Amino acid sequence: MAQRTVLKVDISCEKCKKKLLKAVSTLEGVDKIEADQAKGTLTVTGNADPYEIIMRTRKTGKHADVVSIGPPPAPPKQEKKPQEKKPEEKKPEEKAQIHDPHTCHQCRQIYLMQMPMSMAPCYEPNPSCSVM
Repeated sequence: MAQRTVLKVDISCEKCKKKLLKAVSTLEGVDKIEADQAKGTLTVTGNADPYEIIMRTRKTGKHADVVSIGPPPAPPKQEKKPQEKKPEEKKPEEKAQIHDPHTCHQCRQIYLMQMPMSMAPCYEPNPSCSVM
């Protein structure tokens, strides 16, 4: 039986969103995935195990809180009465966000960490070392 799993996840940029979608979409039994960046929710519909969905989300480095797990909403019923067609309002198109690791809180923690001294590159040639 299909069910809907809704998780509260911090989706701070487009890169984070793609990472989440890629991780969850590989699960068996997933029919539909919706990631709402504004609300910070990840909604997965299908026969996939909710535990596996949560674990895959957490493996991407995101903290996931369960909002709800239950049956998917029923499709809206269509009435037989003819309805007047309303003129569609033009919605302003959203511009694609450019990912910048310096402004993304999640990526900033990863990219801007200082390198340990043992891994620091050595720019001076070592005069005691020679290669023949």
